[in-house]
Amino acid sequence: MSDGPFRPFLAAHGFAVLDGGLATALEAAGHVLDSSLWSARLLLGDCDAVSAVHSAYLRAGADCITSAGYQASFEGLRDAGLDDAEAESVLRRAVSLAVQARDAFWSDLGGAARRLKPLVAASAGPYGAYLADGSEYRGRYGVGREALVTFHRARLDVLADTAADVIAFETVPSGIEVEAIATAMAGRGEVPAWIAFSCRDDETLRDGTPIVDAVRACDPVEAFVAIGVNCTAPMHVAGLIERIVSVTDRDVIVYPNSGEAYDPGRRGWTGAPDAWVGRASEWQSAGARIIGGCCRVGPEDIAALRVVLEAAGGRSGGTP
Repeated sequence: MSDGPFRPFLAAHGFAVLDGGLATALEAAGHVLDSSLWSARLLLGDCDAVSAVHSAYLRAGADCITSAGYQASFEGLRDAGLDDAEAESVLRRAVSLAVQARDAFWSDLGGAARRLKPLVAASAGPYGAYLADGSEYRGRYGVGREALVTFHRARLDVLADTAADVIAFETVPSGIEVEAIATAMAGRGEVPAWIAFSCRDDETLRDGTPIVDAVRACDPVEAFVAIGVNCTAPMHVAGLIERIVSVTDRDVIVYPNSGEAYDPGRRGWTGAPDAWVGRASEWQSAGARIIGGCCRVGPEDIAALRVVLEAAGGRSGGTP
């Protein structure tokens, strides 16, 4: 697209840097996130912790921070005992905390010439995030397309009415959910959004849908300013980018995991981190212009990422 919230960053620097894993930074600070609401649980009682993580990523050089709403949905919040009015308040609070952190950071900078004002993305996780059973790593929920449309549309109606600069549909693992999100977004050209798929290899989503088919399903939706992948092993990302750019001219967004693997049964991570930051210039060369991190990627990684992207040929524009 010729416009959209990332356009000033891409024009000025040649790239935009996203933040890393919100839950990763919260856990590093000592918070236990073992409830079905995951990091969204802190929206009910420890908002300062969420704000502190947003601020840490901004200081690290992120051009865009993502709200704590990934696992917040009407269905999940009802299960936690909230009514729909209270659930809507939580969804709005997630965005407000990110906006307030961004605005405070910007005010402290005093509008420094070397920095564009960072963006706020309203996170919208997949249906599997509500199930809290690792389904976003499988992509098979046992519900039909219309149920998924209803799930995403209800939350979208709220997030589109917040101060977020863009909505982030994240960790989408299945073709049917891609179609449901595209349906929910149809006719909403005034609401910028990105969609990022969770993939099992360098060709397919978690459920086996070819990524080129998922991209084609999204390409007609005017509101999508970027299409890409997240919550995916770094070693698959370059191949996925090549397939994405072969079927769309939308900006490509990638924010993979550290390289460790999540075990839903143990609710923990196994393996060792990949050379995550070292691969970033490869992703940039392959065609990704908006790059960040997901699970197990922290503020120190994002700071290093910015240095790598600038050294790889992006124009100067890092942290002051």
